[in-house]
Amino acid sequence: MERSGLGTISGHIQLLTTQQKCIATLALFCCSAVLMVLIFSSVDIWGDSEDGITEENCSRDCRQIGILYSRLSRTERLSLPQGQLLFQRLLRLKSRGVKLKIASSLTNSSELKALAAHNAQVRFINMTALTKGGLHSSFWIVDRTHIYIGSAEMDWRSLSKRKELGVVVYNCSCLALDLHRVFSFYWQLHDRDYIPSIWSKRVTALYGKHEALELQLNTTPATAYLSTSPEHFCPKDRTRDLDAIHQVIQSAKTFIFISVTDYLPLVKRSFRGTSLIREAVVLRGVKVRLLISFWKKTHPLTFNFVTSLKTLCMQLHNCSLEVRFFSHKEQKEDFQLGLNHNKYMVTDNAVYLGTHDWVGSDFAKNAGVGLVVRMKDSTKDTGSTILEHIKASFERDWRSRYAKNLQKSKDQQGKYRLLQWSKSQWETKEEKEWNNPL
Repeated sequence: MERSGLGTISGHIQLLTTQQKCIATLALFCCSAVLMVLIFSSVDIWGDSEDGITEENCSRDCRQIGILYSRLSRTERLSLPQGQLLFQRLLRLKSRGVKLKIASSLTNSSELKALAAHNAQVRFINMTALTKGGLHSSFWIVDRTHIYIGSAEMDWRSLSKRKELGVVVYNCSCLALDLHRVFSFYWQLHDRDYIPSIWSKRVTALYGKHEALELQLNTTPATAYLSTSPEHFCPKDRTRDLDAIHQVIQSAKTFIFISVTDYLPLVKRSFRGTSLIREAVVLRGVKVRLLISFWKKTHPLTFNFVTSLKTLCMQLHNCSLEVRFFSHKEQKEDFQLGLNHNKYMVTDNAVYLGTHDWVGSDFAKNAGVGLVVRMKDSTKDTGSTILEHIKASFERDWRSRYAKNLQKSKDQQGKYRLLQWSKSQWETKEEKEWNNPL
């Protein structure tokens, strides 16, 4: 009887163990299935090849060849073949065995179709479905080693009509690797109509405002990192463009020079930003100069904002805030000729070079990229640093005959028919949710 009882107990234990194994196996299978669904719904889980470049072996000894910008001249219209020359060189990359990948939000571009016919890999990003915006990022990555980032778009207007500014950095594979991760994210959004909720390690940021890349830029110690927008396009550890701008403003000690096409600093009211420019001018005594383009698409509320800023220094000593509008002689049939398309800020210790105008809706809806470079010891500048180059470019434009004060620009408002929108049209139900944090 005892053996029978023991046998019964042993049988129950064995049966219970088998059931537990089945339950555990089933649970493991279900978890695996869920995990696979999440994996294949995420961005680039396997990742594009990074050619063996890692954070450990990438190059931090970088060489910046200076600032690339277009010059205004009477013969500017004759530079149109520059765009054709660049296009022809891109077409010939196939014969040299060079791969070309392009991410764009343009759906009906004859140039992109021609490049695709010559073996270029072109992917369309449906920004309308993703954010109701556009892809404003303008950057190149070459051999995971060299990068270009700036305001110029890949069209003939940027190369022949508008005034642009960008920077090329050579032998900087650490920074190129991080920028490639931004490109990889765009690349994997091809044919998607949603933004994945899970991020692959291959698209997360390597550097940010809290842990910037330590590098040598033309033998000068510096730090750098990339920022992106909109917020939905910022994976783990990636700094938002607005946060990068705020950090650069807050760290300025003596001056802040800003050059943008459009200035309409509106963001959602849920964003608890402070009036950083006001705080810098009034509380810290930082000199601020704001250079804004004056053209047919300048919004009339821009004058409201800059007038409000200028009133800060009316009765304050040691307070310096100046605003000028850059207005090139425009042709009636071509309002983009000579347009100042720059989008950057330079201070006594840092530079922010972006691809967005300072318009709140741009940062909220459009995809963009920014580069922040900070010199470790700006007091030892020899005139060859990126800060000095961009500062010199700003001061050249500031002293230009095309830079006009606020009152003169307002007097020309009717001439250029700027009041194509009224405040009542601007303050729609959706746009009433915006306010000014800067």
